[in-house]
Amino acid sequence: MTFCLKNARHLNAPVDVLVRDGRIVTMTPAGHHDMPADCEVVDAAGLLLMPSFTDAHVHLREPGFEYKEDIGSGLEAAARGGFGSVMCMANTRPVNDNASITRAMLDKARDTHPHGPRLCPIAAATVGLKGEEMAPLGELREAGCVAVSNDGRPMPGTELLRRVMEYSADLGLIFIDHCEDATLAPGWVMNEGVVSGELGVKGQPPVGEAMQVARDIMLAEYLGLPVHIAHVSCALAVDVLRWGKARGVQVTAETCPHYLWLDDTALRGYNTAAKVSPPLRSPADREALRRALKDGTIDILSTDHAPHALHEKEQTLDAAPCGFTGLDLAVSLTWGLVRENVIDEADMHRLWGAAPARIFNLPYNNFEPGDPADFFLFDPAEDWVVSRETLYSKSANTPFLGQTLHGRVRHHWMGGVQLF
Repeated sequence: MTFCLKNARHLNAPVDVLVRDGRIVTMTPAGHHDMPADCEVVDAAGLLLMPSFTDAHVHLREPGFEYKEDIGSGLEAAARGGFGSVMCMANTRPVNDNASITRAMLDKARDTHPHGPRLCPIAAATVGLKGEEMAPLGELREAGCVAVSNDGRPMPGTELLRRVMEYSADLGLIFIDHCEDATLAPGWVMNEGVVSGELGVKGQPPVGEAMQVARDIMLAEYLGLPVHIAHVSCALAVDVLRWGKARGVQVTAETCPHYLWLDDTALRGYNTAAKVSPPLRSPADREALRRALKDGTIDILSTDHAPHALHEKEQTLDAAPCGFTGLDLAVSLTWGLVRENVIDEADMHRLWGAAPARIFNLPYNNFEPGDPADFFLFDPAEDWVVSRETLYSKSANTPFLGQTLHGRVRHHWMGGVQLF
């Protein structure tokens, strides 16, 4: 199939894109294309052209928790949100710690979304995520896993962490760490600070996150191996990351849109919708994360998409689970950062596109001849209200519920096939 996308805006320039057999043929300034006679024309006037993004941190809940989300609904939310590759964490039931689970997940993805988005499973670092015995990482990689993590349960022992990092690197996989000192403030509910004091609930100090980031960086430097830090939430962790990068350590890091827009004041009124792990931090932490995003200290964005059922969030603050749904919202929230001049459109492409694809060795469309025709059209003028009816995820557990967001994905192609 051959088609020509005309009059799209790509990084502030009007362009035409010629696609044939699922690949980019050319991208030229608008109006400069000699179109083949058999070329179908798609007019994209007024819309932004962006490469399909990669979400390096999602929880799709299948197998075991399909009432929250399943692979089919999660990939539909991803497609509608502009994501072409979705890296899903292993905290399913059973845990993705053996090849049969990985293969079953990939089969379900192919059945429900044969043209994409791509499902990219992340292997459990330890059996059952218990932090006691390393999972069979070689088998998991052979089955299709693209990275390794114990996300949701911090690695308790540094000796085992070392072995996981070494084996992962030998297999060409990146280890992704959830950095939290689980022995500091066990049973925490939110960030430790002024607001936790006002509410009279137990808080988690940011130093516990930063200490584990420092441990990982020092170990990565000693071993000469890479490590990726998940969902950075605080200024102190950013300072440690800067220190590690200045030393030349192979450390990369992510944060999530909710840490860039919200802070711990969102939990006033015992708002369970704003409970997440790591917790929302102080306004000063939020501003530090915004600066780190722009200056490159934080390498990528991810959603940490963590869907829950309504009844699970409608509990007391201490009983409600942590997590937000995020795949539907992430691109619109990031566009809000562009509107506020926190980042620019090129940063947005880098943070969601080129950088995660490079770190995790995944396909990426740079609009060069031969690149996969994976891209979406984004309407910056569309305002929409976050509601149960406007979300494609099974779950609507988000503190942005009821808010108006600016800009939304209008159409999405993968391999030249239009998904919607």
